Amino acid sequence: MKILIGKRIKVYGVVQGVGFRPFVYRLAKKYELKGWVLNTSSSVEIEVEGERESIESFISDIQTNFPPIARIERIEIEDSPLNNYEGFSIRESKEDLGYQLISPDIAVCKDCLKELFDPKDRRYRYPFINCTNCGPRFTIIKDIPYDRKNTTMAKFKMCDECEREYNDPLDRRFHAQPNACPACGPKLWVEGIESEDPIKETARLLREGFIIAIKGLGGFHLACDATNSKTVKLLRERKRRGYKPFAVMMKDLDTIKRYCYVSLEEEKLLNSPQSPIVLLKIRSLEDLSKEVAPNNNYLGVMLPYTPVHHILLREADIPLVMTSGNLSEEPICQDNEEALDRLKGVADYFLLNDRDIYSRYDDSVVFVLEDKSQMIRRARGYAPSPIKIPFRVRQTLACGGELKNTFCLTKDNYAFISQHIGDLENIETLEHFINTIELYKRLFRVEPEVIACDMHPDYLSTRYALQLEGTLPVVRVQHHYAHIVSCMAENNIIEPVIGVAFDGSGYGLDGSIWGGEVFIADYDNFVRKSHLEYLPMPGGELAIRKPYRLAIGYLYSIFGEVPNLPFIDKIPEEEIKIIKEQIEKRINTPLTSSMGRLFDAVSSLLNICSETTYEGQPAVELEMAIKDIEFDKYYNLKIEEDNDIFIIKVKRLFEEILDDIDKLPNSYISAKFHNTIARIIVNTSLLIREEIKINTVVLSGGCFQNRVLLKKSIELLKREGFKVYIHSNVPCNDGGISLGQAIVGGRAGS
Repeated sequence: MKILIGKRIKVYGVVQGVGFRPFVYRLAKKYELKGWVLNTSSSVEIEVEGERESIESFISDIQTNFPPIARIERIEIEDSPLNNYEGFSIRESKEDLGYQLISPDIAVCKDCLKELFDPKDRRYRYPFINCTNCGPRFTIIKDIPYDRKNTTMAKFKMCDECEREYNDPLDRRFHAQPNACPACGPKLWVEGIESEDPIKETARLLREGFIIAIKGLGGFHLACDATNSKTVKLLRERKRRGYKPFAVMMKDLDTIKRYCYVSLEEEKLLNSPQSPIVLLKIRSLEDLSKEVAPNNNYLGVMLPYTPVHHILLREADIPLVMTSGNLSEEPICQDNEEALDRLKGVADYFLLNDRDIYSRYDDSVVFVLEDKSQMIRRARGYAPSPIKIPFRVRQTLACGGELKNTFCLTKDNYAFISQHIGDLENIETLEHFINTIELYKRLFRVEPEVIACDMHPDYLSTRYALQLEGTLPVVRVQHHYAHIVSCMAENNIIEPVIGVAFDGSGYGLDGSIWGGEVFIADYDNFVRKSHLEYLPMPGGELAIRKPYRLAIGYLYSIFGEVPNLPFIDKIPEEEIKIIKEQIEKRINTPLTSSMGRLFDAVSSLLNICSETTYEGQPAVELEMAIKDIEFDKYYNLKIEEDNDIFIIKVKRLFEEILDDIDKLPNSYISAKFHNTIARIIVNTSLLIREEIKINTVVLSGGCFQNRVLLKKSIELLKREGFKVYIHSNVPCNDGGISLGQAIVGGRAGS
């Protein structure tokens, strides 16, 4: 006689919109179990009845053979009474007070691609093909549970065939919320042009040298022929892009390998469901325009990740610039009317569709170092997947910084870092920031008990936080401390660390501009143990835009004079005189310990980059000047102890660089400079370890986007026996500080 038992199972994680219920249904049929499965606001809930051995195998398969884009965080299992179910069914979703993890948007899968290019398939060349394993998710969700009525697909009524697929648990499109076909789904058109095939028409326009605004998953791209220098240059002018590199989309991996070196790890990233932009070393530009990535040794490349992209790249058969659809400093365009208004005069034509975007979503950007991916911009494919932190904190809203803004919400031991919001320097981006906060609060059922923000009083993110003061407690978190805590949390570090935070600028505890800091830190406090000596920034923000002001200011401050060097020739004598006067009289000349500003000054000193058209340009071009040179030579620096703080003095560094300028090419000087900065990190860490016996070093801050510096620093630190931790899934730049703020704020007073 068979002995039957009952079990109630709750599965938490990314388990909705990823084919989890049909997977459970098929497993139940396989093991001849009866019961049901349904979605709740917080989990997938299952009740099964059957023989013990069959149920044990069923549970084991759930834990090990789940769908490819699902992610199980935990499973709760308890006994349940027998209800003598007649079969196994998928029940209607139910709402509860919980929350669930939501899948990011996923690149089109191989099964859908096969159908997309099969002339016999009813979805042949249908630009919105998707299934349970791919397509839009986060960008169309308005609320949970993840059902069609809670998405922007609600207005599209499925035809009979799509309805049948949607309701068949054995079909790949069972409860695929964006499910559609040419008969019932979204449509595509080129604005102002009658065309039977809008994608073919778009490909023709691109080949003829026009700039096209293309509506994608989370907003608009501006696309043009990447081999046409005239058009690429025109796009730069219209978009006000300066020299910042453009991303390029290529139709397949073989094409990418013509232009770039691709490692196995880089290949894996390019082909992944996340399908980010990957920064690859240039092999040969061949026919690509030099305007795509001026003064750069790397190219940001991605493969097609939507059906529209796949069809378009096949039709056009050329590499395409695919850059965000906006003017510089503005958020990416989201809606058709918005794009037609804001991109008028930038794009010549518009490829539009009628599937609404609920949340703006830029492309993610990564690079690979020593076979490990490093996140530069975290957005499509990654957000809103949470970072699991080593402990629970209060529900917290952290508002992030000003540049590369993200915010972060915490709940339980999850930190939900938003997608890249952008530079919070205008009202449009601030509105995007506020709207996305409300969306995350709703999706993840977060009611903040505390607000965390940067100490800088003029950041729009700080001002937003301070408006809530009185309603909720506000915790101001020092910028570089937030960097270090962010890296600690990502790596699940519990013990105190030596935290090296090197970046452009952040508001310091003493009112100066910090950025070349070494801390002793844990999650509750930090001590500043070392920093770059304070140096003048003549003109404040103007010195960042015109780094020759930094070079002149540093030289004049250190030596009392400015040597006659080639970079001086371009600067009017009157301006040099003003800079000297500003330093002497301390007029609009804040002091900074910023490592980023030191990179800027050296870049200008070497006549590499004296005026900035995008953030970090002088440092990027200084790194690119090295080419492939590798050696261990470095400049001398003095570290002086002052009140238990190790001050990094730069006079000898500048003396030796000035001595080398007439003797060595810039490539060698830059390599020596990078080696010197890495050696500073090691030497200060050794001094601190000797004093405090901490052996763990954490590296964070925008300077560690620099591959040469990061690689050399890790190598030298490990050689001295340090345990070294860096970022991977969270940006080391200011896109990662919201995580650190959230943890510090969430722990404060709790």
